[in-house]
Amino acid sequence: MSPKSLQQGNLSSPTMFLLLGFSSAYRAQVTLCLCFSLIYLVTVLGNLLIMTLIWLDAHLHSPMYFFLGHLSFLDICYSSVTLPKILGDSFSPQKTISFVGCIMQIYFFLCFGGSECMLLAAMAYDRYLAICHPLHYPALMSKKMCHCLVAVSWLSGSFSSLIQAFLTARLPFCRSNTIDHVFCEMPFLLKASCSPNTPLNKVALYALAGTIAMGSFLLTLVSYVHIIGAVLQKGAGTQRAFATCTSHLTVVSLFFGAGAVAYLVPHSSGSKAMDEVLALLYAIVTPMLNPIIYSLRNSKVKGAIRKALRRGVLQVSTKGAGIAAERPPLPTAGMQLSVTQHT
Repeated sequence: MSPKSLQQGNLSSPTMFLLLGFSSAYRAQVTLCLCFSLIYLVTVLGNLLIMTLIWLDAHLHSPMYFFLGHLSFLDICYSSVTLPKILGDSFSPQKTISFVGCIMQIYFFLCFGGSECMLLAAMAYDRYLAICHPLHYPALMSKKMCHCLVAVSWLSGSFSSLIQAFLTARLPFCRSNTIDHVFCEMPFLLKASCSPNTPLNKVALYALAGTIAMGSFLLTLVSYVHIIGAVLQKGAGTQRAFATCTSHLTVVSLFFGAGAVAYLVPHSSGSKAMDEVLALLYAIVTPMLNPIIYSLRNSKVKGAIRKALRRGVLQVSTKGAGIAAERPPLPTAGMQLSVTQHT
Protein backbone atom coordinates (compact mmCIF):
# COMPACT_ATOMS: atom_id res chain seq x y z
CA MET A 1 0.00 0.00 0.00
CA SER A 2 1.37 3.40 -0.95
CA PRO A 3 1.94 6.12 1.64
CA LYS A 4 -0.75 8.17 0.01
CA SER A 5 -3.42 5.49 0.49
CA LEU A 6 -2.14 4.81 4.03
CA GLN A 7 -2.58 8.49 4.87
CA GLN A 8 -6.15 8.37 3.57
CA GLY A 9 -6.81 5.26 5.64
CA ASN A 10 -5.55 6.95 8.79
CA LEU A 11 -7.72 9.96 8.02
CA SER A 12 -10.82 7.81 7.66
CA SER A 13 -10.60 6.17 11.09
CA PRO A 14 -10.22 8.48 14.12
CA THR A 15 -10.17 11.79 12.28
CA MET A 16 -13.41 11.02 10.45
CA PHE A 17 -15.20 10.70 13.81
CA LEU A 18 -13.78 14.08 14.82
CA LEU A 19 -15.03 15.60 11.59
CA LEU A 20 -18.47 14.10 12.09
CA GLY A 21 -18.56 15.43 15.66
CA PHE A 22 -17.50 18.85 14.47
CA SER A 23 -20.16 18.78 11.76
CA SER A 24 -22.94 17.90 14.21
CA ALA A 25 -21.73 20.55 16.67
CA TYR A 26 -21.65 23.12 13.85
CA ARG A 27 -25.22 22.23 12.81
CA ALA A 28 -26.39 22.56 16.41
CA GLN A 29 -24.65 25.94 16.63
CA VAL A 30 -26.31 27.14 13.41
CA THR A 31 -29.71 25.94 14.65
CA LEU A 32 -29.24 27.73 17.96
CA CYS A 33 -28.16 30.91 16.19
CA LEU A 34 -31.21 30.79 13.91
CA CYS A 35 -33.50 30.30 16.91
CA PHE A 36 -31.97 33.29 18.71
CA SER A 37 -32.22 35.39 15.54
CA LEU A 38 -35.89 34.47 15.16
CA ILE A 39 -36.60 35.29 18.81
CA TYR A 40 -34.91 38.68 18.47
CA LEU A 41 -36.77 39.42 15.23
CA VAL A 42 -40.13 38.54 16.78
CA THR A 43 -39.28 40.62 19.87
CA VAL A 44 -38.37 43.74 17.91
CA LEU A 45 -41.16 43.51 15.32
CA GLY A 46 -43.84 42.53 17.85
CA ASN A 47 -43.04 45.36 20.24
CA LEU A 48 -42.68 47.85 17.38
CA LEU A 49 -46.13 46.77 16.20
CA ILE A 50 -47.61 47.48 19.63
CA MET A 51 -45.92 50.89 19.78
CA THR A 52 -47.10 51.80 16.27
CA LEU A 53 -50.70 50.74 16.95
CA ILE A 54 -50.79 52.81 20.16
CA TRP A 55 -49.42 55.82 18.31
CA LEU A 56 -51.79 55.58 15.32
CA ASP A 57 -55.08 54.35 16.84
CA ALA A 58 -57.01 57.02 18.74
CA HIS A 59 -58.89 54.34 20.73
CA LEU A 60 -55.59 53.36 22.36
CA HIS A 61 -54.75 56.87 23.58
CA SER A 62 -55.40 56.09 27.25
CA PRO A 63 -53.11 55.69 30.30
CA MET A 64 -53.20 51.89 30.13
CA TYR A 65 -51.83 51.82 26.56
CA PHE A 66 -49.47 54.72 27.24
CA PHE A 67 -47.76 52.49 29.80
CA LEU A 68 -47.94 49.54 27.41
CA GLY A 69 -46.08 51.54 24.75
CA HIS A 70 -43.26 52.26 27.20
CA LEU A 71 -43.23 48.59 28.23
CA SER A 72 -42.78 47.57 24.58
CA PHE A 73 -39.90 50.02 24.19
CA LEU A 74 -38.31 48.65 27.37
CA ASP A 75 -38.62 45.08 26.08
CA ILE A 76 -36.76 46.00 22.88
CA CYS A 77 -33.98 47.63 24.89
CA TYR A 78 -33.92 44.80 27.44
CA SER A 79 -33.37 42.07 24.86
CA SER A 80 -30.96 44.23 22.83
CA VAL A 81 -28.53 44.38 25.77
CA THR A 82 -27.68 40.68 25.62
CA LEU A 83 -29.02 38.99 22.49
CA PRO A 84 -26.92 40.74 19.78
CA LYS A 85 -23.76 39.93 21.76
CA ILE A 86 -24.85 36.30 22.15
CA LEU A 87 -25.50 36.11 18.39
CA GLY A 88 -22.11 37.67 17.67
CA ASP A 89 -20.37 35.11 19.90
CA SER A 90 -22.17 32.15 18.33
CA PHE A 91 -19.53 31.59 15.64
CA SER A 92 -16.59 33.23 17.38
CA PRO A 93 -13.87 30.86 18.63
CA GLN A 94 -13.04 33.27 21.47
CA LYS A 95 -16.11 34.56 23.26
CA THR A 96 -14.59 37.63 24.89
CA ILE A 97 -15.81 40.97 26.18
CA SER A 98 -13.86 43.87 27.64
CA PHE A 99 -14.18 44.69 31.32
CA VAL A 100 -15.77 48.05 30.50
CA GLY A 101 -18.15 46.35 28.08
CA CYS A 102 -19.08 43.82 30.76
CA ILE A 103 -19.82 46.55 33.31
CA MET A 104 -21.87 48.46 30.71
CA GLN A 105 -23.85 45.32 29.92
CA ILE A 106 -24.56 44.82 33.63
CA TYR A 107 -25.63 48.46 33.99
CA PHE A 108 -28.08 48.46 31.07
CA PHE A 109 -29.42 45.00 31.91
CA LEU A 110 -30.20 46.08 35.47
CA CYS A 111 -31.43 49.49 34.32
CA PHE A 112 -34.01 48.14 31.87
CA GLY A 113 -34.95 45.27 34.19
CA GLY A 114 -35.49 47.57 37.19
CA SER A 115 -37.42 50.09 35.08
CA GLU A 116 -39.67 47.30 33.82
CA CYS A 117 -40.35 46.18 37.39
CA MET A 118 -41.45 49.68 38.36
CA LEU A 119 -43.45 50.15 35.17
CA LEU A 120 -45.38 46.92 35.78
CA ALA A 121 -46.21 48.23 39.26
CA ALA A 122 -47.40 51.53 37.72
CA MET A 123 -49.62 49.59 35.30
CA ALA A 124 -51.11 47.65 38.22
CA TYR A 125 -51.80 50.93 40.04
CA ASP A 126 -53.50 52.25 36.91
CA ARG A 127 -55.81 49.21 36.80
CA TYR A 128 -56.52 49.63 40.53
CA LEU A 129 -57.68 53.21 40.00
CA ALA A 130 -59.72 52.30 36.91
CA ILE A 131 -61.61 49.48 38.68
CA CYS A 132 -61.80 50.61 42.30
CA HIS A 133 -62.24 54.36 41.69
CA PRO A 134 -63.81 54.66 38.22
CA LEU A 135 -65.46 58.05 38.85
CA HIS A 136 -62.24 59.71 39.97
CA TYR A 137 -60.03 57.82 37.50
CA PRO A 138 -59.73 60.60 34.84
CA ALA A 139 -58.66 63.12 37.49
CA LEU A 140 -56.34 60.77 39.37
CA MET A 141 -54.64 59.27 36.32
CA SER A 142 -54.10 62.47 34.37
CA LYS A 143 -51.53 62.92 31.62
CA LYS A 144 -49.18 64.59 34.09
CA MET A 145 -49.53 61.65 36.49
CA CYS A 146 -48.77 59.18 33.69
CA HIS A 147 -45.60 61.03 32.75
CA CYS A 148 -44.55 61.20 36.40
CA LEU A 149 -44.99 57.45 36.89
CA VAL A 150 -43.00 56.67 33.74
CA ALA A 151 -40.25 59.09 34.80
CA VAL A 152 -40.06 57.50 38.26
CA SER A 153 -39.80 54.05 36.64
CA TRP A 154 -36.91 55.09 34.40
CA LEU A 155 -35.07 57.08 37.08
CA SER A 156 -35.35 54.38 39.75
CA GLY A 157 -34.03 51.73 37.38
CA SER A 158 -31.20 53.97 36.18
CA PHE A 159 -30.15 55.10 39.66
CA SER A 160 -30.12 51.64 41.27
CA SER A 161 -28.28 50.04 38.34
CA LEU A 162 -25.72 52.86 38.34
CA ILE A 163 -24.86 52.18 41.99
CA GLN A 164 -24.71 48.40 41.44
CA ALA A 165 -22.50 48.71 38.37
CA PHE A 166 -20.21 51.20 40.15
CA LEU A 167 -19.77 48.94 43.19
CA THR A 168 -19.15 45.91 40.97
CA ALA A 169 -16.56 47.76 38.89
CA ARG A 170 -14.56 48.68 42.02
CA LEU A 171 -14.11 45.05 43.09
CA PRO A 172 -10.67 43.54 42.48
CA PHE A 173 -10.53 40.58 40.10
CA CYS A 174 -7.34 38.57 40.55
CA ARG A 175 -8.60 35.07 39.78
CA SER A 176 -9.59 33.62 36.45
CA ASN A 177 -11.02 36.11 33.99
CA THR A 178 -13.57 33.57 32.77
CA ILE A 179 -17.27 34.15 33.44
CA ASP A 180 -19.11 30.84 33.28
CA HIS A 181 -22.29 32.30 31.81
CA VAL A 182 -23.84 33.32 28.49
CA PHE A 183 -23.60 37.05 29.23
CA CYS A 184 -22.28 39.39 31.92
CA GLU A 185 -24.51 39.16 34.96
CA MET A 186 -23.74 40.50 38.41
CA PRO A 187 -23.83 37.23 40.46
CA PHE A 188 -21.44 35.48 38.07
CA LEU A 189 -19.08 38.45 37.98
CA LEU A 190 -19.00 38.55 41.79
CA LYS A 191 -17.84 34.93 41.82
CA ALA A 192 -14.68 35.98 39.99
CA SER A 193 -13.79 38.63 42.58
CA CYS A 194 -11.04 37.95 45.14
CA SER A 195 -11.83 40.84 47.48
CA PRO A 196 -12.26 39.96 51.19
CA ASN A 197 -15.19 42.37 51.23
CA THR A 198 -17.02 40.50 48.47
CA PRO A 199 -19.70 39.08 50.83
CA LEU A 200 -20.47 42.60 52.12
CA ASN A 201 -20.65 43.90 48.56
CA LYS A 202 -22.96 41.03 47.68
CA VAL A 203 -25.29 41.96 50.54
CA ALA A 204 -25.33 45.62 49.50
CA LEU A 205 -25.89 44.83 45.83
CA TYR A 206 -28.64 42.28 46.46
CA ALA A 207 -30.32 44.60 48.97
CA LEU A 208 -30.44 47.38 46.39
CA ALA A 209 -31.71 45.10 43.64
CA GLY A 210 -34.19 43.49 46.02
CA THR A 211 -35.58 46.87 47.04
CA ILE A 212 -36.55 47.62 43.43
CA ALA A 213 -37.80 44.12 42.61
CA MET A 214 -39.62 43.35 45.86
CA GLY A 215 -40.97 46.89 46.20
CA SER A 216 -42.54 46.84 42.76
CA PHE A 217 -43.81 43.29 43.28
CA LEU A 218 -45.48 44.22 46.59
CA LEU A 219 -47.09 47.30 45.00
CA THR A 220 -48.41 45.11 42.20
CA LEU A 221 -49.65 42.50 44.68
CA VAL A 222 -51.44 45.08 46.86
CA SER A 223 -53.09 46.61 43.79
CA TYR A 224 -54.43 43.26 42.64
CA VAL A 225 -55.65 42.35 46.12
CA HIS A 226 -57.80 45.51 46.09
CA ILE A 227 -58.88 44.82 42.49
CA ILE A 228 -60.00 41.27 43.27
CA GLY A 229 -61.81 42.51 46.39
CA ALA A 230 -63.66 45.14 44.35
CA VAL A 231 -64.59 42.57 41.69
CA LEU A 232 -66.01 40.19 44.30
CA GLN A 233 -68.02 42.97 45.96
CA LYS A 234 -69.39 44.88 42.97
CA GLY A 235 -70.14 41.99 40.63
CA ALA A 236 -70.65 41.95 36.88
CA GLY A 237 -69.66 45.54 36.09
CA THR A 238 -66.20 45.21 37.54
CA GLN A 239 -65.77 41.71 36.14
CA ARG A 240 -65.83 43.16 32.63
CA ALA A 241 -63.29 45.75 33.74
CA PHE A 242 -61.15 43.01 35.30
CA ALA A 243 -60.88 41.42 31.86
CA THR A 244 -58.50 44.26 30.94
CA CYS A 245 -56.13 43.05 33.67
CA THR A 246 -55.61 39.51 32.38
CA SER A 247 -52.85 40.44 29.92
CA HIS A 248 -50.99 42.49 32.51
CA LEU A 249 -51.40 39.78 35.14
CA THR A 250 -49.98 37.18 32.75
CA VAL A 251 -46.96 39.37 31.95
CA VAL A 252 -46.37 40.10 35.65
CA SER A 253 -46.51 36.40 36.55
CA LEU A 254 -44.09 35.51 33.76
CA PHE A 255 -41.60 38.29 34.52
CA PHE A 256 -41.49 38.04 38.31
CA GLY A 257 -41.85 34.24 38.27
CA ALA A 258 -38.84 33.73 35.98
CA GLY A 259 -36.78 36.25 37.98
CA ALA A 260 -37.67 34.61 41.28
CA VAL A 261 -36.72 31.15 40.05
CA ALA A 262 -33.45 32.47 38.62
CA TYR A 263 -32.32 34.49 41.66
CA LEU A 264 -34.11 33.14 44.73
CA VAL A 265 -34.23 29.36 44.18
CA PRO A 266 -30.89 27.80 45.23
CA HIS A 267 -29.14 25.81 42.52
CA SER A 268 -26.48 23.15 42.81
CA SER A 269 -22.93 23.87 41.70
CA GLY A 270 -23.37 21.68 38.63
CA SER A 271 -26.50 23.38 37.36
CA LYS A 272 -24.73 25.54 34.76
CA ALA A 273 -27.14 24.51 32.00
CA MET A 274 -30.15 25.30 34.21
CA ASP A 275 -28.70 28.73 35.08
CA GLU A 276 -28.25 29.52 31.40
CA VAL A 277 -31.78 28.37 30.51
CA LEU A 278 -33.30 30.51 33.28
CA ALA A 279 -31.18 33.50 32.27
CA LEU A 280 -32.32 33.18 28.66
CA LEU A 281 -35.92 32.77 29.81
CA TYR A 282 -36.22 36.09 31.62
CA ALA A 283 -33.71 38.01 29.46
CA ILE A 284 -34.82 36.90 25.98
CA VAL A 285 -38.03 34.87 25.95
CA THR A 286 -40.11 37.14 28.23
CA PRO A 287 -39.68 40.28 26.06
CA MET A 288 -40.74 38.20 23.04
CA LEU A 289 -43.89 36.87 24.73
CA ASN A 290 -45.16 40.23 26.04
CA PRO A 291 -46.46 41.57 22.68
CA ILE A 292 -47.89 38.15 21.85
CA ILE A 293 -49.78 38.06 25.15
CA TYR A 294 -51.19 41.56 24.69
CA SER A 295 -52.10 40.84 21.06
CA LEU A 296 -53.99 37.63 21.88
CA ARG A 297 -55.66 38.56 25.19
CA ASN A 298 -56.52 42.24 24.72
CA SER A 299 -59.61 42.95 22.63
CA LYS A 300 -58.70 46.58 21.89
CA VAL A 301 -55.24 45.63 20.62
CA LYS A 302 -56.74 42.86 18.49
CA GLY A 303 -59.29 45.35 17.14
CA ALA A 304 -56.53 47.83 16.32
CA ILE A 305 -54.59 45.10 14.47
CA ARG A 306 -57.67 44.15 12.43
CA LYS A 307 -58.35 47.81 11.65
CA ALA A 308 -54.75 48.35 10.54
CA LEU A 309 -54.90 45.25 8.33
CA ARG A 310 -58.18 46.41 6.73
CA ARG A 311 -56.71 49.87 6.20
CA GLY A 312 -53.63 48.35 4.56
CA VAL A 313 -55.71 46.09 2.30
CA LEU A 314 -57.95 49.03 1.39
CA GLN A 315 -54.97 51.22 0.50
CA VAL A 316 -53.48 48.47 -1.64
CA SER A 317 -56.78 47.92 -3.46
CA THR A 318 -57.26 51.68 -3.91
CA LYS A 319 -53.79 52.03 -5.39
CA GLY A 320 -54.51 49.12 -7.71
CA ALA A 321 -57.77 50.70 -8.85
CA GLY A 322 -56.02 54.04 -9.38
CA ILE A 323 -53.39 52.40 -11.60
CA ALA A 324 -56.10 50.64 -13.61
CA ALA A 325 -58.08 53.88 -14.01
CA GLU A 326 -55.04 55.78 -15.28
CA ARG A 327 -54.60 53.43 -18.23
CA PRO A 328 -56.32 54.78 -21.41
CA PRO A 329 -59.05 52.54 -22.84
CA LEU A 330 -57.90 50.45 -25.74
CA PRO A 331 -59.82 50.93 -28.98
CA THR A 332 -61.99 47.97 -29.92
CA ALA A 333 -62.57 46.50 -33.35
CA GLY A 334 -66.12 47.87 -33.46
CA MET A 335 -64.87 51.43 -32.88
CA GLN A 336 -62.35 51.12 -35.68
CA LEU A 337 -65.01 49.78 -38.08
CA SER A 338 -67.44 52.60 -37.32
CA VAL A 339 -64.78 55.19 -38.00
CA THR A 340 -63.99 53.57 -41.34
CA GLN A 341 -67.65 53.55 -42.41
CA HIS A 342 -68.01 57.22 -41.42
CA THR A 343 -65.06 58.14 -43.61
